[in-house]
Amino acid sequence: MYQGESKLFVAIDCIIFGFDGENLKLLLIKRNFEPELGKWSLMGGFVKENESLEDGSKRILNELTGLENVYMEQIETYGGIERDPMARTLSISYFALINIHEHDEELARSKNGKWFSFDEKPGLIFDHNHMVEKAMAHLRYKAALHPLGFELLPEKFTIPQLQKLYEAIYDKPLDRRNFSRKILSTDLLVDTGEKNETGTTKKAILYKLDKEKYEQQFNAFHYFIPKGLV
Repeated sequence: MYQGESKLFVAIDCIIFGFDGENLKLLLIKRNFEPELGKWSLMGGFVKENESLEDGSKRILNELTGLENVYMEQIETYGGIERDPMARTLSISYFALINIHEHDEELARSKNGKWFSFDEKPGLIFDHNHMVEKAMAHLRYKAALHPLGFELLPEKFTIPQLQKLYEAIYDKPLDRRNFSRKILSTDLLVDTGEKNETGTTKKAILYKLDKEKYEQQFNAFHYFIPKGLV
């Protein structure tokens, strides 16, 4: 039945987001192969015959960051006829949210990986700019409703640090008192009894995430962000 049918390549491209405490960042690689040698792109690769799309996305992320058990979500499939000049290739995009301080920096550098703030992001190959735009829009939509923003934070954090993250995601300032009240009302945070001793939030209370409640409430609607910003 399949004889005479065209064969297509299936690829995965990962939009990898991180947060350095001030800015939302994107991990890109500088290509050392054709096509588009020397240009910037998302981390990607072809799906192997013996793996699912989910397993392929995890493998590709791990090859650049060394991380496992990272939050990933499939965004969209790209199948433009001429999107890849080498061969007809379908690409499934995933976004990943990682703790930027936990990834393997040496491994990322060995793959020509580099973090970019969004105001410094270079032009990307093929349709990768569009993939990033779609992933960013999806992140903003999901982060307004669900607590997935915590995936970008270290184990212990202050509420001002958390607010800084959400301001970076939406590129807009948020009211401090309203944000703090909303976050604390979720009962997702546990007071560690410690104070932050460094940075701009010095002496602020350090919290950690209640993992059990986080998992139970992940799909609940919390409305962290005013609707006008989504």
